[in-house]
Amino acid sequence: MSLVALTGMVVGSMVGAGIFNLPGRFGAATGPFGAMIAWTIAGTGMYMLARVFQALAERKPDIDAGVFAYAKAGFGDYMGFLSAFGYWLGSCLGNVFYWVLIGSTLGAFFPVFGGGSTVTAIVVSLIGIWTFHFMILKGVEQAAFINSVVTVAKIVPIIVTIIALIFVFNYAQFADNFFGGADMPVKPLFQQVRDTMLITVFVFLGIEGASVYSRFAKTRADVGRATILGFVGVTGLMVAITLLPYASMMQSEVAGLRQPSLAGVLESVVGHWGAIFISVGVLISVLGAYLAWSLICAEVMFAASKSKDMPKIFGNQNANRVPANALWLTNAVVSLFVISTYWSRDAFNFMLDMTSVTTLLPYLLVAGYGVLLARSGEGYEGVEHQRGRDQIFSWIAVIYVLFMFLAAGLKYVLLVAVLYVPGTILYVWARKDWKLPLFSPRDLIIFAVTAAAGLIGAWGLLSGAITP
Repeated sequence: MSLVALTGMVVGSMVGAGIFNLPGRFGAATGPFGAMIAWTIAGTGMYMLARVFQALAERKPDIDAGVFAYAKAGFGDYMGFLSAFGYWLGSCLGNVFYWVLIGSTLGAFFPVFGGGSTVTAIVVSLIGIWTFHFMILKGVEQAAFINSVVTVAKIVPIIVTIIALIFVFNYAQFADNFFGGADMPVKPLFQQVRDTMLITVFVFLGIEGASVYSRFAKTRADVGRATILGFVGVTGLMVAITLLPYASMMQSEVAGLRQPSLAGVLESVVGHWGAIFISVGVLISVLGAYLAWSLICAEVMFAASKSKDMPKIFGNQNANRVPANALWLTNAVVSLFVISTYWSRDAFNFMLDMTSVTTLLPYLLVAGYGVLLARSGEGYEGVEHQRGRDQIFSWIAVIYVLFMFLAAGLKYVLLVAVLYVPGTILYVWARKDWKLPLFSPRDLIIFAVTAAAGLIGAWGLLSGAITP
């Protein structure tokens, strides 16, 4: 892959469902002032994480499996497995969210789809999942080309919306909403910002898209460049999409929009055709992002198998160089989660938030490895002056991810632990497959803590104390 193709993977992975939902989620949480603070925190934290990915790509070019491989190198086998499994699981949950959003988007025109978790929506989603499955089996390069075309197609509705909102910008309306609309419940600024944090994590997912596909890069240095280029471009789009609606609508109106809320924003400016235009853009965008994330899911499982962190069976490729067994497992799990949305009270936001939290542990371990590497000086031969800078970037990224865990709350952390515990079966299977010792003393302690958290989460679900 060239620099352009790698950047396309980053943009294609990041610009999916989340950007079309930003106005409503932010409108329900805060006004422009809180939104600016939230984007400053999220943008700084994620920029630092992007710089960590860039530094690791340059300092450790031999590690080409992406996110989880850094965790394994820094923190041992079981933490490497948890990172791989967590990242893969988060990607699966993200794919479920895409199908819920497709159903919700169609529900605005065809009531039988409801909010995206009706029987009809689930059946259509299952058909879509397996249609994409067999298309991807035909080849990664073909799918990557389709992703590049779709990435261009889905940016157009976003640019059109931004231009339209700039033309109707009402300063007085923006000022009325600035510290929180008068028609909204009063809540502390910290709470306003905190309520936006998980959606900011979700929309930044995919920042590591180039890193995941680093083994396909023509030039290794392009991995880091693609990460930064994709991050800067997409961040600009997301900030504009979040802030501009406050200058054309009351905050309560923005908060009350049906998801995807960007459709309602453009409709309020140009009429009903705006909602149709954005809805078509959402469908193209989400299907393109789903394609990119299906590739990433399979690639993570494949790479983890090749590094002996997953069972051997997932390291097999078909004649088109597609990790077929990994793809089968991925889409089977996605299908089960799609079916489970039928019993969720708010499948849309629940899947979005679960996706965000599940990905936090892999991000934390990447940032932590950045700290360890910069402190050790390994890979910095000839560029020792960069160690201090990279260590600062890594520490800020660590602090940011820990703050995200705090913002998520205990409920989601425990629910993720519930999923991690049975996932350890794959770890045991892999260790036997590769004839490796099961747990080191340190790994056993980590497993015990994970299992305890999982049991608490499971008890919470069974007792009704935690509800999805």
